[in-house]
Formats: sequence, structure tokens, C-alpha cells
Amino acid sequence: MIPRELFQKIRRLEVRTRGLVDSLFGGEYHTAFKGQGITFAEVRPYQIGDDVRTIDWNVSARMGAPYVKLFEEEREQTLLLVVDVSGSQGFGVRGRTKRELAAEICAVLGFSALRNHDRVGLLLFSDRIEAFVPPRKGRRHVLRLVRDLYACRPGSTHTDLRVALDYLMRVQHRRAIILLLSDFLDMPDFERPLRALARRHDVVALQLQDPVEQTWPAVGLIELVDAETGRRRWIDTGSARVRAHLAEQARRRQAELEACFRRLQIDHVCLRTDADYVEPLLAFFHRRNRRR
Repeated sequence: MIPRELFQKIRRLEVRTRGLVDSLFGGEYHTAFKGQGITFAEVRPYQIGDDVRTIDWNVSARMGAPYVKLFEEEREQTLLLVVDVSGSQGFGVRGRTKRELAAEICAVLGFSALRNHDRVGLLLFSDRIEAFVPPRKGRRHVLRLVRDLYACRPGSTHTDLRVALDYLMRVQHRRAIILLLSDFLDMPDFERPLRALARRHDVVALQLQDPVEQTWPAVGLIELVDAETGRRRWIDTGSARVRAHLAEQARRRQAELEACFRRLQIDHVCLRTDADYVEPLLAFFHRRNRRR
């Protein structure tokens, strides 16, 4: 049984995200993530403007008039939502936490895939595999994925993306769209397994950010507790020098991460807990469409 509060939260999320899918994301998703090929559909009489290369000469000879072949996209694909559920995902100073933002993104993209007749699966990870739901179709299945994301109680607070990447290489043999949702903070080097995964699949990195992680407010002396390791540290945010040092560390870490994604030719989108995710996602879809 789903607790009533969780059921109501999922229901509200479904109503909100399905409205976005119907008005914005459904068509953008379709064009951004094309099918893997085309297949023959039918023949019809030639019309002015048709490409002469599509004329079916055998049918045309039998019918005594020109006929052309029509093809359609092989649409059905697999979308895998790979979500970091480690301790840092519970962080969020303004608005929502990164975990809550991930749930909304998964709902929007899951229902977009459903509208385009694609299958959707879910992998939750920390420094271990917390849960895996194989790809399937259907509204109830997408709601089940959102429920599992909300209800997951990870067995570890640490993060290791390599564990998820290695697992995907073992279980997902057919080409799939793989969306990685994480803050990508304090992770061991994952470039080599990510390169191997990107050779086989269409991988997109959706980075979840909170504004405080880039720019610390001047609120005086505070104690920080690392959500993943439990380590405690006092810092003086009233010091401009300390804030500048923290900001430079964040800037350098972000630059290294973006350089890694560029080397691997992996699409990268930043999504903030204090901002609307619609605009950056639509901008990402448009960039992919222009490249195509």
C-alpha cells in the first residue's frame, strides 16, 4: 500500500507534468530522440513533388502508372532513467531538494516517452545498485517508477557512478537512451566506463544543482555536514576570502566536469532546484534538433 501523502504527491506531480507533456515536451522529445531506422509502410500513386528515387518500378509496371514507396520511422525505443539517490540528493536550500527535482524530471520525460510509444526503465544508485525496474510501457508503469524514486530509502549515503555504468553495460545490450540524473559531486573518476557506455548508447547528463553549491551566502560561522561521509567542518561565510575560495573550487570542479562531457561528446544540461526546468530542457531539445 502507498501512504496517502505519497499517493497525493504522485498524483499532483502526474497532473502537472502531463500538462507539460501535452503542451510542450511530447513533440520535442520525439524529434530529439529519433528512432533507429526506417521501415517500409506502403505504396501510393505518384504525386507531383515526390522524390523520383522513391518510385517502385515493379508496382508501377504492373499498375500502368507511377507508384512510390512510403517509409516510416522505426519509433519504439528504450529510455532508461538513471538516478543518483545518495545523501547529497537530499540537499536543497530554496524550493525543492535535488531528489524532488529528479522526480519531476523523470515524470516529464517518462510521460513524454510514453506518448511516443517508447519503453521506460529506472535505475537508482548510490555507491551500489539500490533498485532496477526493467523498461516497460504504460501509464501505470511510469507512475510506479515515480513512486519508487520517491519511496526509495538508500542503503548507502555515498556515491559511485561507476557502479551504475558497469551495471548498465551488463544488463542493457540493445541501444537505449540513457539519462543520468546526478549532481556529479565528489565522485571517483568515471570517464573510462562512461566512454564505454556512450559508445553503445545515447547518453545524456542531467546535472542537478543547488545555487548555494556555487555561491555561498554571507551568513557568518556555520557548521557543514557532508551528507555522504558525515564529516563536519566549520567555515566562516562572513569572510569574503573564504567565499571566494569556495566559489573558485566550485567553478574549477564544474569546468572539469564539462570538459569531460565534451571529450566524450555527451550532451550536458544543468537543472537548478531554485529555477524552472522547462526552459533548459526545451533548449536542450532544440540544440539536438539543430544538430540533426
